[in-house]
Amino acid sequence: MKITIVGTGYVGLVTGACFSDVGIDVTCLDVDSAKIENLRNGIMPIFEPGLKDLVVRNMKNNRLHFTTDSSEALKGKDIIFSAVGTPSTEDGSADLKHVVDVAKQIGESIDSYTLVVTKSTVPVGTSQIVKQTIQKQLDLRGVNIDFDIASNPEFLKEGAAVSDFMSPDRVVVGVESQRAEDLMASLYKPFMLNNYRVIFMDIISAEMTKYASNAMLATRISFMNEIANLCEMVGANVNYVRKGMGSDTRIGTKFLYSGCGYGGSCFPKDIKALIKTAHDKDYTMEVIEAVERVNDRQKTVLYSKLVNYFGSESKLKGKVVTLWGLSFKPETDDIREAPSLVLIEALNKAGAIVRAYDPIISKVNLDCEIQYFEDIYSAAQGSDAVVLVTEWKEFRLPNWPRVKEAM
Repeated sequence: MKITIVGTGYVGLVTGACFSDVGIDVTCLDVDSAKIENLRNGIMPIFEPGLKDLVVRNMKNNRLHFTTDSSEALKGKDIIFSAVGTPSTEDGSADLKHVVDVAKQIGESIDSYTLVVTKSTVPVGTSQIVKQTIQKQLDLRGVNIDFDIASNPEFLKEGAAVSDFMSPDRVVVGVESQRAEDLMASLYKPFMLNNYRVIFMDIISAEMTKYASNAMLATRISFMNEIANLCEMVGANVNYVRKGMGSDTRIGTKFLYSGCGYGGSCFPKDIKALIKTAHDKDYTMEVIEAVERVNDRQKTVLYSKLVNYFGSESKLKGKVVTLWGLSFKPETDDIREAPSLVLIEALNKAGAIVRAYDPIISKVNLDCEIQYFEDIYSAAQGSDAVVLVTEWKEFRLPNWPRVKEAM
């Protein structure tokens, strides 16, 4: 089987590397020539545990290829995955420009039956736009080439993406034909030898499943943050409350940890897109909109704690504040929509001196001055406050007397 992955971002690169590791011939296509050249040299565009070894090993075994040549990558393939970005627009909707561009290229290039699979997170109904775009290009070429479309949303956790792909909780696939279903079943069979967890459904339901899943996880996060804030006010210990709740099998323990809000490339964007989809149908998703409001507020909680401790915002001027962690979650270098960015902006506006240490991130592109350090203790040296922002493992049990001496 030969497949192509269009887009070498987080989803596309992990998908391509993992498929190649089970013996499939995979070509990864991207318009960014510098990124492709780096990948050929084993230089990863993202930090993801285990990914580099996977890429290098399968390139060496000639199962994983990287190219910018669309004519080479899109012809003679059994399956083409579209895994390009769908960033949020100003009104919260997903920008489908790249998805449509890929569909157009596919229609211009394919020369035999091909299954076209949307891997990107896209609004409900996008696959039909893809189908129409491909067919239009085939009509312009004056050729009659059979193709199918499918939806295969990703459910990868940043920091555990490789293990998630290799041993998934489930694989959701939306199809329109038996031929497409058989092809996708064959593709995923190597990952399902112990327990078959591929769920086939119609395409619209598959597209909706992705948004509904992320919305539920985001809801649990915002719910626990609300509970944590109230616990602090009344004197309850949120860790005990979480354990008490999680022991109920109807609730479970996952995504019940409180913190300073969710970030990253998925939850914020997908929540906005889901709200926009509902608005387009003249419907208000009251719970989901509240989830977003709670999360926006939660990102200001750490700053509020500093203001309360020092007495006022004005007293933060000239104070040295150290951030432990910059990424939106551990085991990733992703800072998109990260709570740290909100905190840094607020501190900068108040006139504080901002320091930072993150195990992976050495610098962020912001229009303010930040001092970066290589370990938690040098970062804390001479600081008036240290703020734990990202729960990296090395922050769990530091040498507190040493921290106290340094501050």
